[in-house]
Amino acid sequence: MPVARSVPPGRAGRLWLRARLSTAQKGRDQLDRKLRILLPEQQRLQTRLERREATWSQAYAEAQTWLLRAVLLGGEDVVRCAAPSGTAEVEVVWTSAMGLSYPEDVLVRTGPADGAVLAGNAAVVPATAAFQAALVAGARAAAAREAVARLAAEIAVTRRRMRALDKRWLPWLRERLAALELTLEQTEQEDGMRLRRAVSGTVDRRSQP
Repeated sequence: MPVARSVPPGRAGRLWLRARLSTAQKGRDQLDRKLRILLPEQQRLQTRLERREATWSQAYAEAQTWLLRAVLLGGEDVVRCAAPSGTAEVEVVWTSAMGLSYPEDVLVRTGPADGAVLAGNAAVVPATAAFQAALVAGARAAAAREAVARLAAEIAVTRRRMRALDKRWLPWLRERLAALELTLEQTEQEDGMRLRRAVSGTVDRRSQP
């Protein structure tokens, strides 16, 4: 916030304050519009996060169940050998709202498993599929969690900026403008009175013989 001495004096100061008050009000309106767009989006993302976390929790539990069955049927070595070759790749799909980017979804790619090992244990195939499903569900839940966190942070920043405008910047500008308007009005009245007295004095002198 500028100090009082940064305001130009006189009518220039009035123009200065009016311009900044208009800019600040427009900025405040834009922040309000941003909040009205982001808040429903936050609710949508929160609902999606809860749904995806529930899906991930269920998928993880199912994967653990099939893992236990595979171990009981073929031992831990069979399970280790059935692991896909290479590492999984996760690609984040991004979207944006009001200039904020956040994850919308993910694409998960996994390497192929050893077909011979899969054929040797009836529980390995469904266990592998269950773990792949759990991986996808976990990645999607993580993306949804990041989206919620980013939106919450942006909303908090937007609210802080609005509070700064509402509680400090806008009141300061309005008070300074009102004070300057009053000063200018008083100055104009005094100037008018002096002018009238000067004119009256001139007329009186001319009317004297």
